[in-house]
Amino acid sequence: MATSLRRRGLALGALSLAGALTLSACGSSDSGDKDSGSDAAKTHTVKTAMGDVEVPVNPERVVVLDTGELDSALTLGVQPVGGTHSASEDSFPSYLPASRTKDIKEVGEIANPNLETVASLKPDLILTSKVRDGDRYEQLRAIAPTVMTESTGTAWKENFQLHAEALGKQAEAKKVVADYDAHVAKVTEALGGKEKAAATEVNFVRFVEGADIRIYGKQNYIGSILADLGVGRPAITDKAKDGFSYDVSPEKIDLADADVVFTSTYGDPAKAGTTKTMNSGLWKGLKASKDGKVFKVDDRLWIAGIGYTAADKILDEFQAKMTG
Repeated sequence: MATSLRRRGLALGALSLAGALTLSACGSSDSGDKDSGSDAAKTHTVKTAMGDVEVPVNPERVVVLDTGELDSALTLGVQPVGGTHSASEDSFPSYLPASRTKDIKEVGEIANPNLETVASLKPDLILTSKVRDGDRYEQLRAIAPTVMTESTGTAWKENFQLHAEALGKQAEAKKVVADYDAHVAKVTEALGGKEKAAATEVNFVRFVEGADIRIYGKQNYIGSILADLGVGRPAITDKAKDGFSYDVSPEKIDLADADVVFTSTYGDPAKAGTTKTMNSGLWKGLKASKDGKVFKVDDRLWIAGIGYTAADKILDEFQAKMTG
């Protein structure tokens, strides 16, 4: 009972803190302001995972609460005023230009933002997802119009379109998608064409501190990029739970075998079992290991990037490693 009252008190406190900001950040949504002729005062309706939301036509102070939203904003030429970082890191992803991230105020960890810090930035738009911040939606929307996608990962392309709509950058988004499609075609051609790409089985293995080893399936960010490239995927990927990953112990790492294996580590390599597993006889017995086709890559880019800027960098690295 005491815990419940305390939580209620915290929530009400966040709402109270945000109240004054709401008047200035969201007060432009009435019909009079829409007709004023000022883009800063105009709003439009965006359909989100939490229902219809009125957002500024040209938001100027955007806070992003996940890496996908950060990637989307920067890809579309929008400079966020605030953003969250991974629980395992104390900064923004290094694959993004430091010149673009150095002035972004850190507002806490992903799925655990500091609402007071968010409110202090006086945002006119917040971008996040229901899976990350659904339980904080009321507090967030009291601070500023909050656009939530349903989830993250597999739906990254659909999420990008929603981000573009919320940011008023649909035209820019079309060019980003067209450039990505052209990039995919170029890399597939570099692999020897569609037929050769399809005949090459590629696996992605992620070592995670405090969890089993994950053999990534097809329903995730990196899985969608591999699908775009048209490369083959081993049969084990069809056994992935919910299409996401098939988790194994080091003693069953031979199930990850493929023509090519990409690997990444979340957390400390020793604690995640990366070092021990990759030094084992089972790992060294993998076809990919024998053929010198095991490639270590940056986890924050290949797994946590979740956007078009990350995808373009992944495509470049994939081509370099596969054809080098």
